[in-house]
Amino acid sequence: MNFPVAGIEVNPFIPPVTAFIISFFTSMGGVSGAFLLLPFQVSVLGFNTPAVSSTNQLFNIVAIPSGVYRYIKEGRMVWPLTWVVIIGTLPGVLIGAFLRIQYLPNPKNFKMFAGLVLLYIGGRLLKDLLIKKKSEKNKPSAEEQFQKLAREYGSNQGQERQLPRVVVKKFNLSRIAYEFYGEEFDVSAPGIMALSFIVGIIGGVYGIGGGAIIAPFFVSFFRLPVYTVAGAALMGTFVTSVAGVLFYQLIAPLYPKMTVAPDWALGFLFGIGGFAGMYCGARLQKFIPAKIIKWILAGCILFIAGQYIIGYFM
Repeated sequence: MNFPVAGIEVNPFIPPVTAFIISFFTSMGGVSGAFLLLPFQVSVLGFNTPAVSSTNQLFNIVAIPSGVYRYIKEGRMVWPLTWVVIIGTLPGVLIGAFLRIQYLPNPKNFKMFAGLVLLYIGGRLLKDLLIKKKSEKNKPSAEEQFQKLAREYGSNQGQERQLPRVVVKKFNLSRIAYEFYGEEFDVSAPGIMALSFIVGIIGGVYGIGGGAIIAPFFVSFFRLPVYTVAGAALMGTFVTSVAGVLFYQLIAPLYPKMTVAPDWALGFLFGIGGFAGMYCGARLQKFIPAKIIKWILAGCILFIAGQYIIGYFM
């Protein structure tokens, strides 16, 4: 099948199957999988114009709702966290999209930028995992208790409603506090918003909406349980991706010599596979140990980062 906007020809079954596999695993960590789909499009399919960023965000729009639905249904959507992420990320995404077109249209420079971003994200996650491994406490964390309970209920049909749900304790201009499985988590609202703005800029450049960056930060920097941040990260990615696609589409006429607008056909094919993969991943997340989810994310991120950075010098 020919995709004229992307300038590539590929079997129509490859995009949805690839997106399903990637999204199934990454959605468990609150990441849509766009950060891995972009290298696939650039390095494997040969789609390396600025339009690949907007196509990647189109994938997010189609794929993410199924995952968000599961997290809402299971009571693990922290809405105050979600709203703060959206407010902070939206302006950053628009700035990032402009920077992508204006200063990083060259595929080689873009790969180096993407590689450095992913290297930092993966390094942060890896550091957190190794530190926790060395200093494990006798008392199990909320994540471990929740996962154990989910595993016990897994074989009993209709038991999902008995699993612990997020309870918001405080939400104002300065703090966000919520309880999960008997443990309370308190974070700075301005801090989350400032981080979201920076993440939005990076995500706008890379075409991932920011979820792949902010979810690891929630886990490693703010020490929030991965079972509660996944929904907020995905929802934030969805909203910012809508803004990103609209922005790329509207400014496309201003850059007639450059392919900027998304490849709608390719984006929808990726999105269909991602929709199914994200639903399955979000549904099964509660049965997978949090540590395994984090190791999967860290491994994927560092592998792609290494490929990009090495490729820049070759």
